[in-house]
Amino acid sequence: MPFKFLAVLAIASLATLSAHAAPYAYITNQLDNSVSVIDTAKQQVIATVPVPGKPAGVAVNPHRQQVYISTPETGGFVVIDSQKQAAVKTVKLAGASLGIAVDRDGKRIFVADWYENSVSLFNADTLDKTGVVTVGKSPSGMVVSPDNRWLYVANRVDDSVSQIDLQKLTIRNTTKVGAHPFGLAVDAKGKRLYTANVEGNDVTVLDASRMKRIASVKVGARPYAVSLAMNDTLLFVTNQDDGTVSVIDTASLNVVSTITVGDKPEGISTHPDDLTVYVANWFDNNVSVIDAKTLAVTHTLVTGEGSRAFGSFISP
Repeated sequence: MPFKFLAVLAIASLATLSAHAAPYAYITNQLDNSVSVIDTAKQQVIATVPVPGKPAGVAVNPHRQQVYISTPETGGFVVIDSQKQAAVKTVKLAGASLGIAVDRDGKRIFVADWYENSVSLFNADTLDKTGVVTVGKSPSGMVVSPDNRWLYVANRVDDSVSQIDLQKLTIRNTTKVGAHPFGLAVDAKGKRLYTANVEGNDVTVLDASRMKRIASVKVGARPYAVSLAMNDTLLFVTNQDDGTVSVIDTASLNVVSTITVGDKPEGISTHPDDLTVYVANWFDNNVSVIDAKTLAVTHTLVTGEGSRAFGSFISP
């Protein structure tokens, strides 16, 4: 009996440790051809995974314990095993893959092809290509609605966002936004969609269901990507040419703070705690960590050359 009890206790303890394992942040270092893996509990890089092909985009699939990294130079994407922190598979595509996303149940992978003006769909189990949807020119950022019904795609050169019906695999709507939209974010209720418009120096706010424009908010120079925090009350926007992050109050749609980070901030994601925001700084080869309560940088983590991390790069 004592032995059995201790065995059960040990298994329970391991399960508890596993359940409370810290999320990891996956930072693509485009000029290093690598991905830095950050342990968000320790706030340090614990692994560097070689990924050829100028890695850029990131999508995390917790259902399969995998991370997908787009490789614009070679086309397609690389699959990283998030338990081993190692690349295990390469999937090839024509053109130049950039934006990458996963649906909410982890069954489908979406890859935006910058030159082919399309989004390719892949089965996450087999990694087979299952379909293609033609969108606008130079598709980049993508995000899936919380109910798994829509895929939103930023068409940079067309100054628009396409809304794809994930059941029919057809475009339901395409809406004009600001100049050269790139990064996207949707709130937890699926009500609002936000686009960072690189050439417009602003963020467009859309009704996510009807795809109607609600507002335009001026931010810093060349906004690249966006991420929500604090129960969707704050929107964080990376401004490439300012080396800053603009913070927008989503109720008033006013900029309430501007935070200095590293040089050429690009990718941005919020930790599952909803309080910590990670920013990849392209020219400084590092990541700034922001406290969403105090709106201050708390850590700066050295990663690799050309840290970009475009997409949702933190595991749940």
